[in-house]
Amino acid sequence: MTASPYPAPCPEAVLDSCPDALLVVAEDGTIRFVNAATERMFGYTRDELLGRDHRMLLAEGFRTGLQRIFFALRKDANASPAATGSNAGPVPAPPSFPPVEAYGVRRDGTEFQGEVACSLLAQDSGGDPTAPRSMAVSVRDTSHRLAADAGLREAMSLLTATLESTADGILVVDSDGRIDGVNNQFISMWGIPRKLLATQDDEAVMGFVLDQLTDPGQFVEKVSALYADPAAESHDELDFRDGRTFERYSRPQKVADKVVGRVWSFRDVTPARVAQDRITQAMADLAAQAAQLKSLAFQDPLTGLSNRQLFNDHLAAALLGPYGTAVDVLLLDLDDFKEVNDILGHHAGDQMLIEVGRRLRECVRPNDVVARLGGDEFVVLLVGSLDAEAVAEKIVDSLRVPLWIDGTMLRPSLSLGLASITDDVVGASELLRRADVAMYAAKVAGKNRYMRFRPEMMQSLLERTETEAGLRLAVDTGQISVHYQPIVSSRLGVVVKVEALARWERDGVIVPPQQFIPAAERSGLIVEIGTEVLLKGCTELRPWLAEDAARSLAVNVSGVQLQHGDFAELVLAVTSSCGVDPRQLVLEVTESVFFDDDCHVIRQLTALRAAGVRVALDDFGTGYSSLGRLQDLPVDTLKIDQSFTSMIRTGDEHLPILSCMITMAHGLGLTVTAEGVETAAQAEYLMNLECDSLQGFLFAEAEPEPALASAITRSAGAFAALRGGRVSGRR
Repeated sequence: MTASPYPAPCPEAVLDSCPDALLVVAEDGTIRFVNAATERMFGYTRDELLGRDHRMLLAEGFRTGLQRIFFALRKDANASPAATGSNAGPVPAPPSFPPVEAYGVRRDGTEFQGEVACSLLAQDSGGDPTAPRSMAVSVRDTSHRLAADAGLREAMSLLTATLESTADGILVVDSDGRIDGVNNQFISMWGIPRKLLATQDDEAVMGFVLDQLTDPGQFVEKVSALYADPAAESHDELDFRDGRTFERYSRPQKVADKVVGRVWSFRDVTPARVAQDRITQAMADLAAQAAQLKSLAFQDPLTGLSNRQLFNDHLAAALLGPYGTAVDVLLLDLDDFKEVNDILGHHAGDQMLIEVGRRLRECVRPNDVVARLGGDEFVVLLVGSLDAEAVAEKIVDSLRVPLWIDGTMLRPSLSLGLASITDDVVGASELLRRADVAMYAAKVAGKNRYMRFRPEMMQSLLERTETEAGLRLAVDTGQISVHYQPIVSSRLGVVVKVEALARWERDGVIVPPQQFIPAAERSGLIVEIGTEVLLKGCTELRPWLAEDAARSLAVNVSGVQLQHGDFAELVLAVTSSCGVDPRQLVLEVTESVFFDDDCHVIRQLTALRAAGVRVALDDFGTGYSSLGRLQDLPVDTLKIDQSFTSMIRTGDEHLPILSCMITMAHGLGLTVTAEGVETAAQAEYLMNLECDSLQGFLFAEAEPEPALASAITRSAGAFAALRGGRVSGRR
């Protein structure tokens, strides 16, 4: 073999003669070698390029391309037989990457279109696959193609800007599932480290993603299903362990109707999910509140019974039922319920109402309606009952059983009115009205009972209305007069006090006080009547009172009067104008006036007592009061009700309740007056118990002022006769 006549060319000379820019780029991206064409193409000197980052020569949008190609070539090289240590076959050439389009940047900042080809350089480190490698890069200026490809760069720039400006995270993969590209929002949303993404290790990236999900299996299953059907689209949600929620969209990427990959977009809908959850919860709360309001609209909140509205609905439906169906209404309220509230408090009153409601339910069938209309008023609706009166009797009996509330035994009672559909079919309001009339009749008849409506009861109601109208006229025309009943001192045997009593003469007939006084209190006329009695009493008895300072005038006062704020001032003004010493005035009140929630009543009586006016507790023992409470009340005298006096018939009875009343009253510094004394036996019995004063028909009836002197004389004579025949110490 003869030697070539031509000297072997220098490798650098060969590279410098190449029209394409040739560069050697290290694994860390720095430039290790450039040829002369590189200097001409980019406008830099060789010294200015060596050791610099190659990305300075690439336009925006193309600067990461070479690094990705580098990792792809290295990955292929590591998978080759030479990299795995296999000795079979010839050593393969280093892997290369086909030319790709890119844009370069010259030193003066101008850009040009180019074509870049890459090849991994042969390894010279003993076959160590982990040793650093370098890549040969050739760049060909294709500016002459610029006119034809001007739209491509614009489209690429627009696409890049669009992908980076969207709020969605975008992931593009090829048909084999390898990652082709992502935008920054995707990296941010998933929190993927850029170093991990730069490794091009798709499995590691997938593992990082799956580790954040609550159901990674569902994620993988969906991906597998889509790759099995490349043309399919999907939309679902991903739940994260940290509480976030992403919407996931996927659709195929096509080029000329051929599926070349898949585009995934991810949107963080956590705020929307939270808002939706709040809306859902708010809707649930509103539904619950609506159900509660509906319940409140038709149910009594205290007893759990039906309320007035629901009862009216049931009654209206019952009256529209088949002709001949029995429909009965039982209207009732508790007798003297207000005093339970006043004495034991509203809590005890509520407990009684709850217990009454429970007992009512036990007295009727499951389908019968029991409702609370308000306060202490209840109503029962029976439809198709065979014996409504038996039910009414059962209800009355059920409430006769005592109940205990806060350690106190109470015996509730009720007045019940029963009205039924008869041949004269009536509407709901009329049926309730008839039941109300019957209930009022039950109260008038003595309470704690039931009465069935009868037409004549309506006449009683009319009379009641007429009574109130007539009383109004009587007050306006001065028809109310005052009669006086003497009260005898047991110690002195003379009349030292008289009680002023209102009288109404209507058409020549005296209307009993027990008829018109309740009407006066209901209508409020009692205030005017009480003032008239006080004024006439002080005016007519002033001469008699002036004769002896020990004498006094007793006037009944209603709780309605005491509710007026100027009552105390009014009383003192009347006594002053009439010239009567306030110390000669006794105001008689019933014990119920002390149990109002407003302490104003007690304050007024206390102010009057401070001015010298005395207070007597009338009808003692007929209400819910007790002897133990007397020491707390602003009273001076205790008046024993005539119902206790009537218990004395022969005078030989043993009546501890009377002796207890008088003894305890004296122990509290109170004087005692007995009402309703009609027989000598009663008078003797009471005097032996040291009762201070006696009042009743045995001595004198109530008389008008002109006949009062005669009545006082008769009273003294009756007492003298009584004393003459009295056996001392008789009980």
